[in-house]
Amino acid sequence: MEEKKTRSEGLEWIKALLIAFGLAAIIRIFLFTPIVVDGISMMPTLEHGDRMIVNKIGYTIGEPHRFDIVVFHAPEQKDYIKRVIGLPGDTVEYRDDVLYVNDEPYEEPYLDQYKSEVQDGTLTEDFTLQDVPQIEAETVPEDHIFVMGDNRRKSKDSRHIGAVSIDEVIGSTSVVFWPIKDFGLVK
Repeated sequence: MEEKKTRSEGLEWIKALLIAFGLAAIIRIFLFTPIVVDGISMMPTLEHGDRMIVNKIGYTIGEPHRFDIVVFHAPEQKDYIKRVIGLPGDTVEYRDDVLYVNDEPYEEPYLDQYKSEVQDGTLTEDFTLQDVPQIEAETVPEDHIFVMGDNRRKSKDSRHIGAVSIDEVIGSTSVVFWPIKDFGLVK
């Protein structure tokens, strides 16, 4: 009798573990996944080595918003983390370190720290979409977004790789969970 009870208990534990692993896999594949920031292209907002949670379902049921931080598959078979600057149909231009979207100036408070440190020239060089070789239009193409890193002088972004197809976007991210001292939401 004791052996039967032990075997039954063992089977229950195996079932519970299989269910737990299955749920964890479903959550990671379809809902949320961790990512590690690799490089300095998003400084000072994100530091190299920050660990974040990517929300994979947000863009399944919705659309990217301007200034969201997104993770996407880049052409180099690598995932990039950048900020959405232009949405489909937008014109994007930088003049004298000011962002203009559809001829309207936008403030970028997440760049204030870097702008105060720049002593030689501008943080973001002047450009329009027509200056980007991979974009053959005056506006961000349909079903694409224009992304840039916050560290404008050290970021490989849409100015270099062109507009990013929304199909390549894995999800948005705004939660740093490691290191603990940086735990919280980023904007």
